[in-house]
Amino acid sequence: MRSLIIAARWMAVDRWQAIPVTGRSGVLVILAAGALTAMHTIVRYLSADIHPFELAFFRSLFGFFALSPLFFRHGVGLIRTAQPKLQLLRGITGIGAMLTWFYGLSLVPLAEATALSFTNAILGSIIAAIFLKEHLSRHRLVAVFTGFLGVLVILRPGLIEWNVGTLLVLFSAICWGSSVVMVKQLSRTDTTVSIVVWFGIQLSLLSFPFAVAVWTWPGWTDYAWLGLMGIFGTLGHLAMTRGLKLIDSAAVFPLDFTRLLWAGLFGFAFFAEFPDLWTWVGAGTIIGSTIFFLYRESQVPPGPRPRR
Repeated sequence: MRSLIIAARWMAVDRWQAIPVTGRSGVLVILAAGALTAMHTIVRYLSADIHPFELAFFRSLFGFFALSPLFFRHGVGLIRTAQPKLQLLRGITGIGAMLTWFYGLSLVPLAEATALSFTNAILGSIIAAIFLKEHLSRHRLVAVFTGFLGVLVILRPGLIEWNVGTLLVLFSAICWGSSVVMVKQLSRTDTTVSIVVWFGIQLSLLSFPFAVAVWTWPGWTDYAWLGLMGIFGTLGHLAMTRGLKLIDSAAVFPLDFTRLLWAGLFGFAFFAEFPDLWTWVGAGTIIGSTIFFLYRESQVPPGPRPRR
């Protein structure tokens, strides 16, 4: 039985490696989008009884626990990094992004918050081009801005109330865009697991003072949701970080727009939110830009294989 499991595992690995690098990156980022949106859904559900700052702490804590089996397997060498200062800077921007995002989710509907968060794609691509000297080809720009146009169709500027929650979500998008660029820079020297572990440790420590200030003890059933929130967050972070290692971050960003599809699905299933016609039109625009992106990227020969 054990030999069959091992054989099946190696067969799955071989098939995965046979997929072009752009395809593997696309699958990872799309799965990451689904996992992260599931986490956001839980945050919105629990925010009615638990403060968003406390939720941010539990997300970080349980997410770190989800990584604990890796420590038993690899030891403390997991946290080895060649760029500790950049890791610390990413932790600071990450905690700013998480606190403002979680708070924003408690004030803004899930689909609207998700759509607003897509501004990090534009900001991240620009930051990557400036600081990482990544090439913004014409078809990448078309994919990014067409996807963002789809978001604008959904939001229909002028109809959304600009409140504190909206501003918090936008500020979070700026922080996330910067953080993702840092991940790409870190991935040149550090492993995927090292980047995620560093992030988990820092967010657990940095979010604790904010959680204490608003602390209320969760109910027993809430702990199951909190644990699930941490697992989804960690799995999504691992998949996203791995996807960023395979191709340029500017090329990955258009795929992040699929979070809107996940948000629509979860919003319908758990909050009885029914997207209107304009939401479907915008979603179709986003899907079209993603398909166009994948097609053009498949025509480009892959570069040197990055470090795993």
